[in-house]
Amino acid sequence: MSAMAAQDATMYWLSARTRNDLFLLYCFADAGLPAADLRAFVAERSAGIADLRVRARAVPGDLDYPSWVPCDFTPDQFIEHPLPEPNWAHLQAALGEVLDTGVAAAARPWRLHVFRGIVDAPSPGHGEPVLVAVLQISHALADGRRAAEIARALFAEAGPGEEATSVGGASRSGRLARASTLATVVTWARSVGAELGGFGPTASLQDSVPGLLRVPIRSATSAPIAAVLALPRMPIQLARTVFRGYQAFRAQQELAELTTSGKLPSPGPDFPPSLVNQAATEANSAHAVRMMVCDTAALRAPGRTVTVVVLTAVSLALARYLDGRGAAVRRLGAQVPMALSDTAMANARNNYRSLSVDLCVDEPDLRLRADKIAAAMADRRVRARHPLLTAQDRVTAVVPAPLLRRDIARYPLTTVPDAITGHTVVSSVHRGPADLSFGGGRVHFTGGFPAIGSVMRLTHGVHGLGETVTISLHADTATVPDLDAYSALLRAALAEVAQALK
Repeated sequence: MSAMAAQDATMYWLSARTRNDLFLLYCFADAGLPAADLRAFVAERSAGIADLRVRARAVPGDLDYPSWVPCDFTPDQFIEHPLPEPNWAHLQAALGEVLDTGVAAAARPWRLHVFRGIVDAPSPGHGEPVLVAVLQISHALADGRRAAEIARALFAEAGPGEEATSVGGASRSGRLARASTLATVVTWARSVGAELGGFGPTASLQDSVPGLLRVPIRSATSAPIAAVLALPRMPIQLARTVFRGYQAFRAQQELAELTTSGKLPSPGPDFPPSLVNQAATEANSAHAVRMMVCDTAALRAPGRTVTVVVLTAVSLALARYLDGRGAAVRRLGAQVPMALSDTAMANARNNYRSLSVDLCVDEPDLRLRADKIAAAMADRRVRARHPLLTAQDRVTAVVPAPLLRRDIARYPLTTVPDAITGHTVVSSVHRGPADLSFGGGRVHFTGGFPAIGSVMRLTHGVHGLGETVTISLHADTATVPDLDAYSALLRAALAEVAQALK
């Protein structure tokens, strides 16, 4: 049995209130293998991948964090979806419906959706029918980088024994985990007389564990016994929470001093909400997706990363979209997840910080704008990697489960704050070489859809595989009712930015 880290338990408990699963799309040539054979392959391959052979088990009363316990593949984890017509438009409509579902991690934390025989996929240089496979994974089980490694193990031509090579980030902000954890720390520290005035949240959420194919699964302790064992540990956890909370407060003071002296870049800016940051509503609300598949060469620019090129295009397209709807803004920002490789939370599966990046829409010269965005990204990365932030991360690791569970249940998910860290999410992950296959068909491209939440109702995924990059859009139709219009603006902006940065 392997207990969840606090960050992963946050994602698990949060899934009961909102959709936060990861969805990794892979497009393969459709070799015509029968569905029963595809299901048998998934069953056999997943049996050799430790992360695909577990499910979550809660402790009664949430007296301790849930655990991962062994389980076997079940046939309902492979779902083939018939389409009214096997074309890209109907696929995108079906994907919107799939993104409005959630896995029950206590039953099985993943499943695979399959769509067959699609005849007009936007795959550069390919005209044959394709098979689209979407791996849906509980966010408690993996962040974006770990999920890509799981998918690579599932679809690798050489089987899961080969080392995973993908590198990437994650797809959701850690604001809830941080805010609820730090609120708990303040409450308990004050109750024992500690002074933590001014102690506030920072931009972090943890952790990815290397060696996903070698994770040991120990014999499971029964849930009632786990609950009993958790009780005597709780006072110790409370004491550690208060102590680490004080350490985090001191670290916050040191960070402020370093920032004031100019030795450390300032934290990311906040922004007033825009039209695409409205609170969720039930009326006309649905998930919509669009995808643009590009040759990587078309997005390369001397001295700039693909992520910076896409961020610059988003700055153009989103500003024009808001202006066209009569809701122009003077400033725009994006939340960009950044993967971490070395933190104190070595047992957690979610490991990233979300960077607040100014999109510099007040700079008309696109070359200068791209440079300013790149510089902002570099500053945010320097600060995010500073060791003093680890002290705040370590608080989360020891908060007693009942306190964190209570705060997650109370967190206001339907409220948009007056200041936000970005108007949209741009999550960029390179998933490695294009050497994957499924059912005898080679992979063409990959995509992904960062979750929409109470603040970000429009998100962007930027996913590379081999020599292709797919830009995926995910939106709430109540907030963005004309996603095709925004998609056209973004496509034009990509071409404009690429031309300007040559």
